[in-house]
Amino acid sequence: MRIIFMGTPEFAVPTLDALVAAGHDVVAVYSQPPSRSGRGKQERPSPVQARAEELGIAVRHPFSLKGAEEQEAFAALQADVAVVAAYGLLLPQPILDAPKHGCLNVHGSLLPRWRGAAPIHRAVQAGDAETGITIMQMEAGLDTGPMLLKAATPIDRKTTGELHDELAQLGAGLLIETLAELGNIVAEEQDCALAIYAPKIDKAEARLDFTRPAAELERDIRAFAPFPGAWFMLGEERIKLLLAEVVDASGAPGEVLDDRLTIACGEMALRPLKLQRAGKPAMALEDFLRGNPVAAGTTLA
Repeated sequence: MRIIFMGTPEFAVPTLDALVAAGHDVVAVYSQPPSRSGRGKQERPSPVQARAEELGIAVRHPFSLKGAEEQEAFAALQADVAVVAAYGLLLPQPILDAPKHGCLNVHGSLLPRWRGAAPIHRAVQAGDAETGITIMQMEAGLDTGPMLLKAATPIDRKTTGELHDELAQLGAGLLIETLAELGNIVAEEQDCALAIYAPKIDKAEARLDFTRPAAELERDIRAFAPFPGAWFMLGEERIKLLLAEVVDASGAPGEVLDDRLTIACGEMALRPLKLQRAGKPAMALEDFLRGNPVAAGTTLA
């Protein structure tokens, strides 16, 4: 099939690779414009752009698709289908209508649950038993289109980072399966009464409030790992907490209960397993305490 691929972050790269490996003709890749970062504010292409250039595929990165000129250029590609995976730009109706079979989205949740920008984070944070991938026929609404195929995976105690990588691979395989059966799949309309929105992560959410139950904080810690990273203050230093376990202990919220940095919460307590100081690599609890002993009775904020 003649395919336009539209994606930006690392999550989308396995799907692009899978399309090429399956023998589809990826006629163009659309990605967000390069960002400027690092010393000298050098342009840095998105992961998808970098991979597409390695594969020898033409890359376009318009700031908007609302203009007639961009829409005409998109339609001129005469694609059978457009595949969208975490692209990051609104697709106007002329873009959605241009490919023969429309636009398919590789979405990182089991729709209609967790529509929106941060479905993986929010599923972990909410304590969902499972999440997955939905291949959806796109329409003008936010993740509201008919569902073609789904695949689920248990969350267990996985972090957002671990689920991100797992779902990226799961989505790539499911998209190839969808294309192979396109035309034979009976689309399922979403039940909008079951829809939950997954808002973008605000960094302010990542500060741990030890007056809350330890079980909720443990989910937040996994939801925000590796980015933006849940954190607390140890004196004047911000410490990221990347992994922890709930333990049966109690005390004043924020109080360190023992020499293993067990932290009292509103209900139960948290024992850190992996921490990170600013500018340092992540480390196991034992390694952290070896260089940064914290006395029982210390109050963390």
